[in-house]
Amino acid sequence: MNSQVAEVRTANRQWLALAVCLLICFAVAGVGGALTSMGLGPWYDSLKKPPWNPPAWVFVPVWTVLYGLMAVAAWLVWRRRDVRPAKQALRLFAVQLALNLGWSALFFGMRGPAWAFFEILLLWTAIAATVVLFWRVRPLAGMLLVPYLLWVGFAALLNGTIVTLNS
Repeated sequence: MNSQVAEVRTANRQWLALAVCLLICFAVAGVGGALTSMGLGPWYDSLKKPPWNPPAWVFVPVWTVLYGLMAVAAWLVWRRRDVRPAKQALRLFAVQLALNLGWSALFFGMRGPAWAFFEILLLWTAIAATVVLFWRVRPLAGMLLVPYLLWVGFAALLNGTIVTLNS
């Protein structure tokens, strides 16, 4: 009977940890979305953008999927938190989340595309390193971050192009 109770508690803890990972990632998404909305409108509309700039409606569903994948990846690594590489990977994950939020603050909140471009290069590097560390702990977790890495790479190219077109 005690082993059954322990199994239920372990399962409950796993689901709670997943919920916390989702909550953290989507909290960052929410704050980032609020910062983004500060820069949308006349300022953003006045920026010259390349013809391959995605329409505005694309960003919400793409980021929703990416934040969900990020949360699941972090949860998979958290489940291996007893090993040192998992702890390092989760710390770097937190750093890249902060950089993710920082990009929205710089580009939209402060209306500073040039500063945001330098910051997104740091973000991409942090994500790439997180992919490697997550992969070492749990390959599936690393793979789940690859779409995020690719999207941020695309966003960096777009950001850099906007800076060039508006210089």
